[in-house]
Amino acid sequence: MVDIWWYGQACFKIRGKAASVVFDPFDADFIGLPKLKLEADIVCVSHEHRDHNYIEAVQGTDEVAPPFVISGPGEYEKSGVNIVGLPSFHDDKEGSQRGKNIIFQVTIDGVNIVHLGDLGQKKLTQEQRETLSLCDVLLIPTGSVYTIGGRDAEDIISAVEPKIIIPMHYKISGLKADLEGVDVFLSAMGKEKLEPVGKLSVSRDRLPEEPEVVVLAKQR
Repeated sequence: MVDIWWYGQACFKIRGKAASVVFDPFDADFIGLPKLKLEADIVCVSHEHRDHNYIEAVQGTDEVAPPFVISGPGEYEKSGVNIVGLPSFHDDKEGSQRGKNIIFQVTIDGVNIVHLGDLGQKKLTQEQRETLSLCDVLLIPTGSVYTIGGRDAEDIISAVEPKIIIPMHYKISGLKADLEGVDVFLSAMGKEKLEPVGKLSVSRDRLPEEPEVVVLAKQR
């Protein structure tokens, strides 16, 4: 079983049997959210902005060794977790406005999880579509302004065809950035009345047959 928690913005923790991964830890003072204090074996950083790259907020699960940090494209393996970093753009103008972004595809305990980081592309390239074609769980930004918006997300979802879709990087209480709320995304997906859940637990043999949207409550 793989457990998934959300801490606000694009920060998630996923934990499998042998290892744990944190995506995009943020500098709490910079964005106005409560400070993070996390432990993980691996930290994935999609790009070097302070609301995504604050690795100081994550300690290693080993008291001596810090977590293994991945912040660039390539293929990696650590503690039984396979990770692919895929280049992408932070805007819809090939990076000319906000630079580059890394999409992470993480396979843990047989579950394929894709974290899109601050994806600004409204369309995926053919190479990106092919690499992400085995996605089980998609963590997708929906807040607009710095990423794709809630209405843009549907095209990305159709290209990747995940089993479970979890929105991220949208307006929540305390956040300094003026983003769209998750309601825009939920309305576009026809899922207006979804109640947030504290944690998602998923395994290879318990994936839904039809695509399912899950809203995670922010961890305190």
